[in-house]
Amino acid sequence: MQDTPTSDLVSLKSDISAAIAAAKDERALEAVRVAVLGKKGSVSERLKGLGAMSPEERRAAGAELNALRDEVAAALEARRTALAGAALEERLKTETVDVTLPPRPEQVGTVHPVTQVWQEVIAIFADMGFSVAEGPHIETDWYNFGALNMPDEHPARQEMDTFYLKAKPDGSRMVLRTHTSPVQIRTMETTPPPIRVIAPGRTFRSDSDQTHTPMFHQVEGLVIDETTHLGHLKGTLEAFCKAFFELDEVKMRFRPSHFPFTEPSMEVDIGCSWEGGELKIGAGDDWLEILGSGMVHPNVIRAGGLDPDKYQGFAFGMGIDRIAMLKYGMPDIRPFFEADLRWLRHYGFSALAVPTLAEGLSA
Repeated sequence: MQDTPTSDLVSLKSDISAAIAAAKDERALEAVRVAVLGKKGSVSERLKGLGAMSPEERRAAGAELNALRDEVAAALEARRTALAGAALEERLKTETVDVTLPPRPEQVGTVHPVTQVWQEVIAIFADMGFSVAEGPHIETDWYNFGALNMPDEHPARQEMDTFYLKAKPDGSRMVLRTHTSPVQIRTMETTPPPIRVIAPGRTFRSDSDQTHTPMFHQVEGLVIDETTHLGHLKGTLEAFCKAFFELDEVKMRFRPSHFPFTEPSMEVDIGCSWEGGELKIGAGDDWLEILGSGMVHPNVIRAGGLDPDKYQGFAFGMGIDRIAMLKYGMPDIRPFFEADLRWLRHYGFSALAVPTLAEGLSA
């Protein structure tokens, strides 16, 4: 029968403590742990010998060995923490940065015009109290069409205009969203009024020419409460156009139109001129359409889970790519997606020039 007298454990503990203290790095400390607590370690071997003892001896020796094992584990962890701290301290000494060095002259990347305008739009509407809402790119027929008051025979549902996915066993088909308007429904379903959000994002339509691409970017706006009216819509869009085009005054006109999801509906034009073949926003007697808007249709409010007899609101939508072209003089939308570095260097923005209303959006 193996004996484990207290004096022997005291000596063993002293030796282990010395070995732990002598470990100069985490690799050496791990070697000590294996030698003590590993399968064939000094403490583990003694624990294996408990089976040959009488019950009384086993009870006393087991308590002492378990206590020793716990103490050793705690000592190992403390030493490991100390070694890690010392290693970090040593590393920091060798990785110091001289902040007095002059900056490197090269530019840190180039921001794509779409990203720039996306951030400009967010900055403007955030200043007016709007938050940003998001939704999935792949939508159900209900969110993309049905909930937005589009009947089954609506032209937008045709495959010549819309990208559909493969039919499911039940015959239904998911769709690449044709606008960011589905975010309106998802927001009303999850957010109690008052609601004031914009929804920038990618959208998809089967169309491609100088001013259209199969994938493009839109921003949708939605306000829902109990008192919002048409005047608030017009004031919001006027404030946006002044801030975005960085003008003190901008001429605007609201033309009656038709959208299934708003009633009344309006196309919004801004004053411009084409003198010398160059577009100038805010001057001249010509007009340029930039967005669609209107008061949210009661059926859409109802589809969002709200009571149209209690709540009302307005919505608007515009193409981010389109307003980028208007503001920064880009004649063709297709190069936006051709990954031509020469084009990007010409029309791109500094990665360090974050758009803010205080310092100027396009500064």
